[in-house]
Amino acid sequence: MTLMLASVQNRQEAEIALQAGADIIDLKDPARGALGSADIRQITDVVGFVSGRRPVSAACGEFSGDPAALRARVEEVAATGVDFVKIGFLPPYRIAAGVEALADIAGRKRLIAVLFADHRYEESVMTSFAKAGFYGIMLDTNDKSKGRLLDHMPPDEISDFVDEGRRHGLMTGLAGSLEAPDIPRLLPSTQHKGKPDFLGFRGALCKDLARNGDIDAEATGKIRALIPGERPVEKPAGASLELLAARGYFPGTADDSLGTDQIFVRDFVLPVDIGAYRFEHGKPQKVRFDVTADVLRVTRDPKDMHEIVSYDLIMDGIRSLVSHGHVDLVETLAEQTAAFILENPRVARVVVRVEKLELGPGGVGVQIERKRESARSSNPLRVVSSADGGRKAG
Repeated sequence: MTLMLASVQNRQEAEIALQAGADIIDLKDPARGALGSADIRQITDVVGFVSGRRPVSAACGEFSGDPAALRARVEEVAATGVDFVKIGFLPPYRIAAGVEALADIAGRKRLIAVLFADHRYEESVMTSFAKAGFYGIMLDTNDKSKGRLLDHMPPDEISDFVDEGRRHGLMTGLAGSLEAPDIPRLLPSTQHKGKPDFLGFRGALCKDLARNGDIDAEATGKIRALIPGERPVEKPAGASLELLAARGYFPGTADDSLGTDQIFVRDFVLPVDIGAYRFEHGKPQKVRFDVTADVLRVTRDPKDMHEIVSYDLIMDGIRSLVSHGHVDLVETLAEQTAAFILENPRVARVVVRVEKLELGPGGVGVQIERKRESARSSNPLRVVSSADGGRKAG
């Protein structure tokens, strides 16, 4: 399961995050930047207050090119008793020098390397952290004025980052001015690849998304509700990350008596490597997608993101599918799109229309309709064909 990391400034905010059900309590000073280090006294105070009921992490700033200074700061933060220490790494500083300085600490303390999506890194950077014994890696944004994580990287690239971290044996996390609508885009409804171990929040927990303000209990509760899983049971001490990650998933149950809503994506045009003819290979062409999905309702009066199925998920899925390489037939792409959408257990029926726009005076393509065999099927991928519109148009 994906855990919720709540970044707090002090004990008072830690209490709000704890009551809301945050899985990891994280200390930082947002006034000092994306990974601003909190005062040591504040960290020690929060560690004592939490007293093992949740894992506690703390940011210790960014590597500035001085390995000795970095090592001293990490040792100081680690001595407070936190479970994780987060360290930011920014180009153009020699990341390898910072990693080397922390290698022996990584053998006795859980270190989390933080990279920033608004910067570019060498391809080998993940390997260097894994070899040094780092416990995890996190993707964040450095300049908060220039957008959210998803403004810098599409969901499929973020999934690739998570998968690469897993291949290196690293715990993986995502942050970067995340807001409520971002959560379902980063947490596929099934056990997909690219599901992070934790999502980190600061601004979304504050009133009006003011990350330098105080945490708000209502805002924190809304974010907690969007991340599937039971609220962690309060324990007097010794709550391990592994136990929290193994918690059950109890999503809201759709009610057949409430009927369905239709969500749709119209005139969504992307360049796609598609076509069975030789001349179509290696030359992307414009393809238009129109998708309508019947979604089982969970309430008569939806007000929060967890009560709806976002159309962003449809567009993200299509982008991911077309990024995988050449497809010969529009029928194949339509089937893949329908299957992806039906992986969401609340989708009962989907109509997918795929048109190639550059082979004639208008569009040519295919339209298909697919239904879930049972709206409550235990296997959300088990679907049947109910109608195929159009002829073969590969």
